[in-house]
Amino acid sequence: MTAQISESLQLDGEQVPMMATPLEQYFELGGEKPEFHATCSALWRGYRASWEIIDDRLYLVGLQGTGPGGRTITQKDLFPDYAERAFAHWYSGTIRIPRGKLLEYVHGGFGSQYEQDLMLTLDRGVVVSRQVIHNGTAPEGATEGYSPAAMTVFQQGDAGGKQE
Repeated sequence: MTAQISESLQLDGEQVPMMATPLEQYFELGGEKPEFHATCSALWRGYRASWEIIDDRLYLVGLQGTGPGGRTITQKDLFPDYAERAFAHWYSGTIRIPRGKLLEYVHGGFGSQYEQDLMLTLDRGVVVSRQVIHNGTAPEGATEGYSPAAMTVFQQGDAGGKQE
């Protein structure tokens, strides 16, 4: 599996990559999941969500996904009454935010390691703790910031683009 495109999070006035997919927990708990189609190997889930933390509460503030026939799926499709901002009360877990330079690239999921990880622990959408983990110091010239290294883009209708 290819390293995956991160979700994005507005945190303390900064846009950061987020190594977690809180919408998956929403779908597991019974929220209706649209038929998302992957458009590239770095986005097997078929969507990218944008999040924001305000007063230690996690909100979904944007969704861009691809459905059957290339149809765009947005946050309004999932939460018609909360198309601008939906409180993620369904999410309990840890959000990993990588920081610093790349220590080790892993060609799968969110497995790459960076100099630091900010770990946000949430309970029913509320941040209950923050912890910084120091993973090491990267060598001179190491890549700064999170980015998948390579991906395959699927053509519309390509069998590889449909997520089973």
